[in-house]
Amino acid sequence: MLTLYSYPQLFGVADNNGYGLKVYAFLKLAGVPFRHQHIFDASKAPRGQLPYIVEGDDTVGDSETILHYVTGKYRLTIDAALTPAQRAEDLLITRMLDDLYWVMSYSRWKDERYWPAFRDALLREHSSVTADGLMKAKEYNAQRYYYQGIGRFDPDAAMARGLADLAAIAQVISPQGYVHGDKPTSIDAGLYGFIANIYFYDIDTPLKQFVVAHDNIVRHCKAIHAKVSV
Repeated sequence: MLTLYSYPQLFGVADNNGYGLKVYAFLKLAGVPFRHQHIFDASKAPRGQLPYIVEGDDTVGDSETILHYVTGKYRLTIDAALTPAQRAEDLLITRMLDDLYWVMSYSRWKDERYWPAFRDALLREHSSVTADGLMKAKEYNAQRYYYQGIGRFDPDAAMARGLADLAAIAQVISPQGYVHGDKPTSIDAGLYGFIANIYFYDIDTPLKQFVVAHDNIVRHCKAIHAKVSV
């Protein structure tokens, strides 16, 4: 059976990282049986990043690569009806979520307004996590942010970038149904992975304030959450 290795849950969300939750939601929506192993150590992962999957002799990392692998291996039809234009839209949304990831991560590990709440939640929910370990992770992430670029923004400017991403997302999620109609597709799993890691968190960032203020985003997030949490 396929095993998904990804970060542990937080605030009732199955993975506290948008990419891992995206893969988790995709597997659930597509009906692929799997085991879910929560880990913090990514040293055995391809490229040293979570999530990754193991199935037999195959080890696959990177969320998009995982979705492509699983779709081919199991001959999934979750995206089979999409038009070329819809596939192009999905790619644009996926790349935008890559941008939102950095803002979300920055808000947790670097923005001192929200870091204490995130730190305390991890310490409260995961006994294996230590304050010293979190500080080392905080320092490591600060280096990542600097070299990626988001770390050179001041907190409000970084947040504004994420709010612009969410404003675009608000335009592609309809008041009813899913992005491409009455049935969820892989892009709905991708959106859920990131939005759920904002909406369900008990940390009142401007990102969460934006999501809560948009009924269509909340409805979509809750709809996917209900489907994948069973």
